[in-house]
Amino acid sequence: MISSAVPSNRSSLRPRALRPGAHLRVIAPSSPFDMQDFARGVDRLRARYRVTYDQQISARAGYLAGDDARRLRELEDAIDDPDVDAIVAARGGYGAMRIASSIDPARVAAHPKLLVGFSDVTALHALWARAGVCSLHASMVAALGRGSDAMLARWIDVVEGKSTCSFEGLTPIGASRAVIEAPVIGGNLALLAAMTGTPLAPPLDGAILFVEDVGEAPYRVDRMLTQLRLSGALENVAGVLVGSFTRCAPGADGTTVESVVAERLGDLDVPVLVGLPCGHVEEPLELPLGARARIDGTRGCVTFVEPLVHL
Repeated sequence: MISSAVPSNRSSLRPRALRPGAHLRVIAPSSPFDMQDFARGVDRLRARYRVTYDQQISARAGYLAGDDARRLRELEDAIDDPDVDAIVAARGGYGAMRIASSIDPARVAAHPKLLVGFSDVTALHALWARAGVCSLHASMVAALGRGSDAMLARWIDVVEGKSTCSFEGLTPIGASRAVIEAPVIGGNLALLAAMTGTPLAPPLDGAILFVEDVGEAPYRVDRMLTQLRLSGALENVAGVLVGSFTRCAPGADGTTVESVVAERLGDLDVPVLVGLPCGHVEEPLELPLGARARIDGTRGCVTFVEPLVHL
C-alpha cells in the first residue's frame, strides 16, 4: 500500500548511528550475488557488528534473488524487527521496484532504520525518501568483501556518525552559481526514470537531485534525462549533483555522456555540479540521502549541513 509522499522541505527523520555490536540485517532485494564476496563482506562486518540474514538469501529465480514473496518477506522482517539497527543490501541488479510498492512509507517511518546500498536499491531509497527517513548511498556487502581496508573504515565512520561528508573540486555547468541548501534525494538514473509517473517516485520538489549510472549509451542517458524533464520532475528541483557515469562510452557518432548531461541539465537555472565520485566506480564515496546539503555553485563544493544519523 502506498501513501502520499513526504514533502522534501520537511525535516527528515535521522536513524540512530551504529555502534560496535549494532545489529545489521543484510537483505537481497534485487539480483543474486557472488557468494564468496558476500561471505567475505559479512565476515568483515562481523568483526565489528552483529550481522544476520535470511537463510534463503542465496535463492535464485532467474535474474532475481528468489521470488517476490521471499524478497518482500525479507524486507518486511528487516523493517519491522525492533532489534535491527540498520538494513544493508547484499548487492544491486534488478528487482527492488517489484516489491517496494507493497510497503507503506509509514511503516518505514515508524521504525526509522539506516538503509545502505545503491544502484537498484535506489527503489528503496525512494521509499525511505517518501517516508521522510534518511538513508545512505554507499557500498553493499559484496563490494565490501572485495574492497580495501580504507574503504571499509570510511564506510564505518559514516554509518557511526564520525564523518561529515563533503565534496570539493566539482565542475559547475550552466549559468547558475547560486548557493543553496536542500535535502539530497536520488540515485541511479535508470531507476529514477523508471519510477517517474508511478507512486514509487521520490519527492523531488525543493530537493537536490543526485544521479549516476553505469553501462548506458549516451543516447539512453539523454532519453532518461528527457523523460525526467518532460514529466515535470525537474521543474522544482533546487539543484543537481551528477555522480559517476561509468562505462557510458560514445557510440559511432562520437557524442559523449558529458555533453549529454551538460545539454540536458545546463539550462535548469539551478546549481548543477558534475564529478561527484559516487556510483559504479572503484570504491565509491558515501553520499547521505535525505539530509540537507549546501551547494556552492561558484566554488564547486557540497557540504552537508545536518548529520545523516543521530548519536
